[in-house]
Amino acid sequence: MKNQRNPARRTGPARPRGIHPEVELMTVGETASVTGVTVRTLHHYDQIGLVSPAARSATGYRLYAPDDVGRLQQVVAYRRLGLGLEDIAAALPGEGRAEPAGRRRALERQRELVEEKITDLTRLLAALDTALEKDMQDIDLTETEMRELFGDGYTEQFEEYQAEAEERWGQTDAWKESQRRTAGYTKADWERISAETEESNRLIVAALDAGAPADSEQAMDAAEAARVVIDHWFYPLDGDFHRNLGDLYVQDPRFTKTYEDLRPGLAQYLRDAIHANADRLQG
Repeated sequence: MKNQRNPARRTGPARPRGIHPEVELMTVGETASVTGVTVRTLHHYDQIGLVSPAARSATGYRLYAPDDVGRLQQVVAYRRLGLGLEDIAAALPGEGRAEPAGRRRALERQRELVEEKITDLTRLLAALDTALEKDMQDIDLTETEMRELFGDGYTEQFEEYQAEAEERWGQTDAWKESQRRTAGYTKADWERISAETEESNRLIVAALDAGAPADSEQAMDAAEAARVVIDHWFYPLDGDFHRNLGDLYVQDPRFTKTYEDLRPGLAQYLRDAIHANADRLQG
């Protein structure tokens, strides 16, 4: 006796034309089990017309013929190659479309995407190797790397800044703490410092461009962002200490130029915002 394990297969009237009575049909659950595709995914593929069952039972349940299962297995194979559903639909044979040409276009497009991913991952791997090497060997950044991170102007005057800073603050706890922290920084750390510094500069420029007063919430928040960068990465920086740094931005032409190159008037504006934020921190 045939097909005793699945009465749904014996529903002759549900078979469409072209399906021989001896062809064994499979339920959704059986098809999911054979192909490793979830029932929910099978329903979705049917809805979008990617893989539709050949028949339905008398009660409306989907029934898959061997050709349907074969098509589904092709879909699974293409999905493992990373193709999207639209590309898979173009790769499979369909009405008025030859299979080989569509498949080749889809595979070539996917190959290009994979090559791009490989290139990106290779670059990322090289960057990680560099960061790990510097972290393990405790190597300071080269001049070229400093230029990449902080720009030519800053790098050209870095040694001068360092010497002057040590002369001014070399005996202070802040200087010692800064030296202790930065001694262990990797290139990845300096990249984060550079990014956070650029973001704080962007915030203060945006406040100036918006015409916000230096004691506005927007300007004070930008000043606070700049304070947090230093406090987190270099040394504890309270509001009063930050006032002193703010004053340097207008007193020292080198600092002034750094901010004036971003926006005319920014050095004074940032100094005033720092003072306003310091007052806010004191409550």
